[in-house]
Amino acid sequence: MVRTLLIRGMISGIAAAVLTFVFQYLVGEPALDGGIAFEERLGEAAGEPAGVEMVSRGTQSTVGLAVALLLYGVAIGGIFALAFAAAYGRLGRLSGRATSAVLALVGFVVVVVVPFLKYPANPPASSIDDTIGARTGTYVLMVAASVLVAAGAVLLGRRLVARFGSWNGVLLAALGYVVVMGVVGALLPVVDETPAGFPATVLYDFRLASLGGQLMLWTVLGLVFGALVDRGSRRIDRASVEPASR
Repeated sequence: MVRTLLIRGMISGIAAAVLTFVFQYLVGEPALDGGIAFEERLGEAAGEPAGVEMVSRGTQSTVGLAVALLLYGVAIGGIFALAFAAAYGRLGRLSGRATSAVLALVGFVVVVVVPFLKYPANPPASSIDDTIGARTGTYVLMVAASVLVAAGAVLLGRRLVARFGSWNGVLLAALGYVVVMGVVGALLPVVDETPAGFPATVLYDFRLASLGGQLMLWTVLGLVFGALVDRGSRRIDRASVEPASR
């Protein structure tokens, strides 16, 4: 059962990665080019020689982007399948398709939106190169904290639902998650390195494209995985009914 779910999750992740690639290529790459152009202008103004590209920009925006998204999609799809296996049947009377949709929505909020509010994506030349390690570390810490706090909120929510009912229990658990993550976000360091003169439209477009790409990936992942699970369930039901009717 778990093996079947993993395969379906990876297939769903691949489908999500393909559509996300189309979105990022059409929407995200122009915003990325804007950041690169600003970086090149800064280099020219400082009299720095143009660097030699080890990998051409065309390759980065096509093959490189596609490979990165496929690997990410397969990994997220596998993790999503394991989360579905743990959650299915524990979210009330939700069907497999509905459970997949709820998990995708929760995953998008917990893994993407909440960390994004504290550390939004930045295009090239909008931050200091020397701080990339520190910035990556704090972002990963924010994601890990969001996932762990969300898991704790789910466990707490099950107790609250038993005591206060489904609606009130879920609201109280969600409120607890928001409060704890607000404290975590306030304690983590602020990153504000965008140089003066950086085009605001480039920064806005890049962040919007980054968030939109993640929304595309999680939406397709949830819908495709739910459809595969629903189709598999119907096939099992037909197989169990047909022998009895003979």
